[in-house]
Amino acid sequence: MAEVRTIAVIGAGVMGRGIAHAAILGGYRTILEDLFPNALRKAETEIRASLDQAVKLGQVNASDAAAALSRIEYAGSVDEAAREADLVIEAVPDEMESKLEIFIMLDKFCRPATILAANTCSLSVTEIASATYRAKQCVGMRFFNPVHTMKVLEIVRALETDDATLAAVVEVGKRMGKDVVVIKEAGGVS
Repeated sequence: MAEVRTIAVIGAGVMGRGIAHAAILGGYRTILEDLFPNALRKAETEIRASLDQAVKLGQVNASDAAAALSRIEYAGSVDEAAREADLVIEAVPDEMESKLEIFIMLDKFCRPATILAANTCSLSVTEIASATYRAKQCVGMRFFNPVHTMKVLEIVRALETDDATLAAVVEVGKRMGKDVVVIKEAGGVS
């Protein structure tokens, strides 16, 4: 099983910043990417506020929150975010064209062993993976909104996802504090 140390999250909208929040609390170095600097600033502000609130409520101790914040970085390009990642989770709008475009870029920029995950609720992960030369290392990770409070994470095993990829993302989900459910995509639809 590939060990995941660094996670890149592509897209700093509601889902992306929620995924980044869960990743830093899970102990991962996390690089949150967005093309729009305002989106990154908003994400940084909201992640800090959410952690501050968790500390006030006693859900996270102050030293763990500070350590989590030290693990997040921000990037203004997919290339910059993805080049050092062991796992990249895209969180762009749920449109096939956008997902395919991101996966083509990720396949180009990422190291050969990097796992690519699509955060999609309705699109075929198998179809998204087909845009890459690493379909065995592609998987779906369905987070639910708001990510920092919703406990369930569905892992979608595409038709070509291999066992090592599946095991790695299940471990990531558990470290993020999620209740992981594995779903097998059948015939390109989950």
